[in-house]
Amino acid sequence: MISVRELFDIVVMTLAVGYIFMDLFRLRARVAFDWRTLWFACLVTAPALILHELAHKFTALAAGLQATFHAAYLWLGIGIVLKLVHAPFIFFVPGYVSITCATGLCSIPPAISGLVAFAGPALNLILYLVSWAVLRQRVRSKKWFAFWFVTKRINGFLFILNMLPLPGFDGFKVFQAFLG
Repeated sequence: MISVRELFDIVVMTLAVGYIFMDLFRLRARVAFDWRTLWFACLVTAPALILHELAHKFTALAAGLQATFHAAYLWLGIGIVLKLVHAPFIFFVPGYVSITCATGLCSIPPAISGLVAFAGPALNLILYLVSWAVLRQRVRSKKWFAFWFVTKRINGFLFILNMLPLPGFDGFKVFQAFLG
């Protein structure tokens, strides 16, 4: 189901995304590089992104399509450069899933394409709702509160962003499927 290459891409993407966003979660001031902060950043950012892409992959596989997860190395590089130059806003695509028919190139029916496109944002919505439910239980540990709070925010943002009906976004493909 997941190849060695895909596992490698997942590890690279996790570390790159954690590094890009680790300054948002700095645990100790004035430390040049803090492994604990990197670990926390990986823990809260990577699942939202990786599970989003894997939802696309497994939905496509369930529909009889071939799907492969890829880290977007160029975009990850752009994200790292933007972090290093202290850009005020960082936008990049850390990964994607390539989808083809089992027999090669073919036309994917709009309903299947829309379902595959919606799977990623739907997973972000589920993670958002789980985080929301956990936070309603009044998490007492500061570390776990921070984890669930950030997880909720990231997944809510990714759901809304990805459902925008703009070309290149999942929402556009879902919108096209409804029209098709």
